[in-house]
Amino acid sequence: MLARYRLQYGRGKDLMYVSHLDLMRFWERAFRRAKLPLAYSEGFTPHPRISLAAPLAMGISGEAELLDVFLQSFIPPHSLVESLKRQMPSGIELRRIWRLPTEAPSLQSQTLFAEYMVNLDTNRSGEEITEAMRAFLGKEDVPWEHARDTGPRKYNLRPLVKELRLLSCQGGRCSLVMKLKADVTGSGRPEQVALALGFEKYPASIHRTKLILKGDG
Repeated sequence: MLARYRLQYGRGKDLMYVSHLDLMRFWERAFRRAKLPLAYSEGFTPHPRISLAAPLAMGISGEAELLDVFLQSFIPPHSLVESLKRQMPSGIELRRIWRLPTEAPSLQSQTLFAEYMVNLDTNRSGEEITEAMRAFLGKEDVPWEHARDTGPRKYNLRPLVKELRLLSCQGGRCSLVMKLKADVTGSGRPEQVALALGFEKYPASIHRTKLILKGDG
């Protein structure tokens, strides 16, 4: 009987520069090595039924990443945890596993926002940064252009930002909390928001602290 599970895990600094494709391959290998009965899609090129909520960009760590997987048969979640933990490399911390109804909506379709802790080096004061955030949030349009391999993409950055908050600012290092859109229509990128706020240097670190799904409080 087909069974569906959701995993919450942390991705640390050791794996920050692993691509999304390589991370998917890692999870497939982990399930195989744990001798767990992965379910596969139908068609000419079957692939394991594993999906991530909102793939992390390279160079970003995360502590509450989400993954859905379908298995060909039911396995108690605690047994699943023990089997998988033995396959986890440095940089992946398995936090929680729970079962879901097989017919529940896809993980990607339920993802709304992502929260990030962004550390930035700057000579600006906390008051200046607070004013920059207030000015940004007060706008309806923030025209933006992002260079891609296929050419520049132009869009409005403002709707991708839900909340901004200054957590601390001292000794030339400021920490911002950003709540950004992360649904099927588009995702905010912390480094772009930082640039729009007037930070000239790329963030010293970006860490995703939470994924927010439909129905979350």
